[in-house]
Amino acid sequence: MPFPATHPALDRALADRGYAEPTPVQEAVLEGDHSGSDLLVSAQTGSGKTVAFGLAAAPTLLGEAERFGKAGKPLALVIAPTRELALQVAAELTWLYAGTDAKIGTCVGGMDARKEARALGWGTHIVIGTPGRLKDHIDRGNLDLSELKLAVLDEADEMLDMGFREDLEFILDQSPAERRTLLFSATIAREIAVLAKRYQRDAVRIDTTNKSQPHGDIEYRAMRIAPNQIEHAVVNVLRFFEAPGALVFCSTRESVKHLQAALRERGFASVGLSGELSQRERTDALQALRDGQARVCVATDVAARGLDLPDLGLVIHAELPVNRATLLHRSGRTGRAGKKGVSVLLVPNPKRRRAEMLLSSAGVTASWDVAPGADAIRAQDEARLVSGPIFDQPVADEDFALAKKLMAERTPEEIACAFISLQRAKMPAPEDLTDPGERPERKERGDAATAWPTERLQPHEVSWFRVDVGRHSEGKQADPKWLIPVICRLGGITKREIGSIRILSHETRFEIARAAVEGFRSALAAAKNPEVAITPSSAPDNAYEARPKRPFVKKPYAPRAEGEAEGGERPRPAWKAKKPPFQPNTDAAPAEDRKPWKAKGDPKANGKLRGNAPFKGGAPKPRVEGAAPVARAKPPFKKTGKPHKRAG
Repeated sequence: MPFPATHPALDRALADRGYAEPTPVQEAVLEGDHSGSDLLVSAQTGSGKTVAFGLAAAPTLLGEAERFGKAGKPLALVIAPTRELALQVAAELTWLYAGTDAKIGTCVGGMDARKEARALGWGTHIVIGTPGRLKDHIDRGNLDLSELKLAVLDEADEMLDMGFREDLEFILDQSPAERRTLLFSATIAREIAVLAKRYQRDAVRIDTTNKSQPHGDIEYRAMRIAPNQIEHAVVNVLRFFEAPGALVFCSTRESVKHLQAALRERGFASVGLSGELSQRERTDALQALRDGQARVCVATDVAARGLDLPDLGLVIHAELPVNRATLLHRSGRTGRAGKKGVSVLLVPNPKRRRAEMLLSSAGVTASWDVAPGADAIRAQDEARLVSGPIFDQPVADEDFALAKKLMAERTPEEIACAFISLQRAKMPAPEDLTDPGERPERKERGDAATAWPTERLQPHEVSWFRVDVGRHSEGKQADPKWLIPVICRLGGITKREIGSIRILSHETRFEIARAAVEGFRSALAAAKNPEVAITPSSAPDNAYEARPKRPFVKKPYAPRAEGEAEGGERPRPAWKAKKPPFQPNTDAAPAEDRKPWKAKGDPKANGKLRGNAPFKGGAPKPRVEGAAPVARAKPPFKKTGKPHKRAG
């Protein structure tokens, strides 16, 4: 369906921009009578939310007027989580409101705050900014929201995740309570619902997300790789798809720096984005991506927030996301505005189950395959070369004349070979990858998983390796509890590929399935600072001889007592009491002469102490009511006349 009429100036801008049909979120926002209502909208990333709230804001800001009046205090405020997203929103609203004489200002971190303050002082109609910088301008008195008619929170879930709740509440509290509030979020979590309940009035709930399919325009692929070949796998995936724009995600800054340098050395036009870059370096990197000078961006999750790159057709997860939300946010950078995109997860063998659980929790169905090798990439290059778009482009007269000259001097085969050589010289060489093995069949939920194969591997199906750690080695002794994880980690295998383990006195030998030996050796060669040294070995002596069964030997018992029958019970000793019974003491003296026991009472009762001794002081004197107790005087010192003994 075509765009419904909203405002003449905005309708002309959409037509000039080539917008023919609205996206689902734009259609949902514009349909019905929502012109004066608050909106709580959940939509996928890249679904056209900026144009949606730009069109929804027109009735509130312009009404029946064709253009804005003189700029003064802002009428609309758009809050975005990152500076990149804020600048993108400003660029979108600039062309959308170009015919309305709208003054649009930005307040984002990393920019010159003095220039922003001067622009606010001259007057603006629409302000777009990040929470921290907006709060700073409000505190300094540069931004006055007393005449605000509309507030838009774009990607509110991202802002709450980044810890901007207090800043958002402060900004909204400075604006009039009767303003209109539009809240856009990828998901409506509990925190979003609480925020909407506090700052919105009877909001209209709009949900354009597809619960059964996270994003219909994104194709998910999971590719098995060896743990030590992540860098080579990224190179081959980039070469296989040859997307006009690609985004590679890493977990740490060091990984970004290392991978971006490796791609640049191989001839890829790449940039890196991480938290250690200055604002100038980050701006230059993004500008290189938008201008086409760079085709690949290597970034961390934090650095890529709010990133919207043109023609981004490929997302590579060089390291697995930590949760389903990160997976969907990463993949949502591609497949925008109706375009198709591919999201590739590089899955090392030890992390295969974790990747399956991650995809299952996100409701994503991915096609599993091995990472493309050199032969597959060359075949893809040939297909692109034969049926590439270069042959569909119009030929200029000058080029046509040069082609005739070449045909006169060279054979068609020579010209074609030269063209192929030029094309291949522009492309980085693919890397050789080892196949980590087929993905094991997933067992049913009710079946118990078998950790070890039921049948022992035959001698021709295994290769032996050794570790210089044995049962009696100095320091750490060999134990399968820690040896098996170390072997799996260093060799990039699972414990299913490990067969028999023989722990000897000063070394340990173990079997590796022949199908996994090549990848195992490659992983060992690439391992840095391994805990133990693993080297090829031969089978130990008697490795495949069956262990003889122990003959049954009856345990020896004590000899039977005389007269005891065979199979009868042994005589038991007679029962004895452990403690002798009580015997009264008849030899004790009689107790008649003892003084009778008296109950404890007042020791001065009847002028006597307890016992038979009389109380010398007599009966106590009665105390007078209200009289203070009389202190007895200290007796004077009397000299006894005895000589003083000196110490030693």
